[in-house]
Amino acid sequence: MRSVGTAFRRGLARVSDCLAMLFLLATVSVAQPPAAQGTAADTSINLKANAAAEGKPLVHFWSKVVGAGRANEGLRSTWQEELAMAAKYGGFQYVRFHGIFQDDMFIYREDAQGNPIYNFQYVDDIYDRMLAMGVRPFVELSFSPGPLSPVHNTTFWWRADGSPPSDYGKWAGLVHAFVQHCVDRYGIDEVRQWYFEVWNEPNLYESFFRGGSQQKYFELYKITAQTVKAVDPRLRVGGPATSNFNMDDDALKKAQASGKPFDPFSIPWRPVWVTDFLNYCHENNLPVDFVSTHPYPQDFAIDQPGTPEQQHYRRSIDATRDDLRTLRTMIDHSSYPKAEIQLTEWNSSPSPTDHSHDSLAGGAFVAKTNLESIGLVDSLSYWVFTDVFEENRNTDSIFHGGFGLINYQEIVKPAFQAYRFMNELGDQTLAQAPGGILTRFSTSGRIAAMAYNYPPEMQVSLPVSTTLEAADAIDNSGSAREFTLDVSHLPAGASFVIETLDRQHGDPVAAWEAMGKPEPPNKQQTEILRKEAWNTRKEIVRADSEGNLHIRTSLPAWALVSIRQM
Repeated sequence: MRSVGTAFRRGLARVSDCLAMLFLLATVSVAQPPAAQGTAADTSINLKANAAAEGKPLVHFWSKVVGAGRANEGLRSTWQEELAMAAKYGGFQYVRFHGIFQDDMFIYREDAQGNPIYNFQYVDDIYDRMLAMGVRPFVELSFSPGPLSPVHNTTFWWRADGSPPSDYGKWAGLVHAFVQHCVDRYGIDEVRQWYFEVWNEPNLYESFFRGGSQQKYFELYKITAQTVKAVDPRLRVGGPATSNFNMDDDALKKAQASGKPFDPFSIPWRPVWVTDFLNYCHENNLPVDFVSTHPYPQDFAIDQPGTPEQQHYRRSIDATRDDLRTLRTMIDHSSYPKAEIQLTEWNSSPSPTDHSHDSLAGGAFVAKTNLESIGLVDSLSYWVFTDVFEENRNTDSIFHGGFGLINYQEIVKPAFQAYRFMNELGDQTLAQAPGGILTRFSTSGRIAAMAYNYPPEMQVSLPVSTTLEAADAIDNSGSAREFTLDVSHLPAGASFVIETLDRQHGDPVAAWEAMGKPEPPNKQQTEILRKEAWNTRKEIVRADSEGNLHIRTSLPAWALVSIRQM
């Protein structure tokens, strides 16, 4: 998780204005004629395909990796239960978290003579439970254990020791002992399927690499990668795990030097350190099995030269997609064109108290960003799956804007449902348009589609909401869009379920507000909210006698719809 600076905190206090629009209820009609020419021509979502036509391969990159806070939280039953839920419904294959070497994992200490003593019992506990669920570790090798940390308590409530190790030799010994232990316990064939990422956001010197520098990180990567490969050359290692993208420095300086107003949307953004990292690794003949960075669609304030500091700009709703395209091009033309792109943190914002994370709009944001970024990267890891998460203590409300797909009371959020809907798509694409996708399962031939309404009038990435009221204002804004689905060459009378998530169906925050916002809800209220979060609207429709399916619905702003052949 990215550390939040002063400029960011100022930016959080100013949520982008949203125009209140009429919030329309979705209606579904089957086998009706298409809408009149020109109706909602600029915003309608139309999907049409032959169910027997050749499809394009669809890889569910969005469900490969999901984040969690820190290793020690994984020892808790609620964390484990929510991971099982996320894996079952979201299809997540790997989990990444901080602090595997943090002192609260009791993994490393030294005797009176300074000799290392290793203890992997807590790590074994977490990994055993994860693997039993079918979820593998995406190992973040961090932070320095206490005896090797020259600086302590650099960030977070749990006092992470984010500083370069004081003794790289002892660090290498720890990494080797840890990786070898994993191989001995789980077998080399299993561990070869894991990923080993070197550190977390080392470019943020105050929080995660205090006393460090780019060169010190590169040296740390060198010794760590060589140590991992010494255990087995087929183990996968990568980095640099940097935070975010920044505006291209040369382009920004040129725009500033012009003395004229400039559009930050038009200035290209570049991933932090990635080019320098790849060049260093190439020059030093180092392995890079994957490249990692954290492409948050930044909410950091951007001040236009010559204007008051309070004037800020936001990035486009397509910022993440554009960043992934940029990164894809960089890797393709680098010395490591076969390196995987594993983006190990991502969300609508890097704030752990952003109410948009709990909102209906958060689900639409997840769907739009992922489905419009297909084919660009190997993973885009949502940060995080659970609100069992302790980076700070400003989390009194059950809906406090935490990162989690599931809150502490095991109430699933709209973003969780977005991942569930995406997980229920097939592995072949038959048709896609902005706002929707039509897919097929190659093994069964079943059809599955999904549509989402991220309102076209919202041209920026989802605004940060520092209050519940601000998030509600977004959820109540935006216009409805017409969604039409036409599928031919189906079995006669084939049955489909249409499942809709909107403000009235499956939105737990709306249900909690209607309940009077109890803090905390009692046991009965909690159970009601859990059920309401799953109370999406479901309808059954069928293809006609000739195997044609026609569906038309008015999709409210921020709503999601999943259509699955039964």
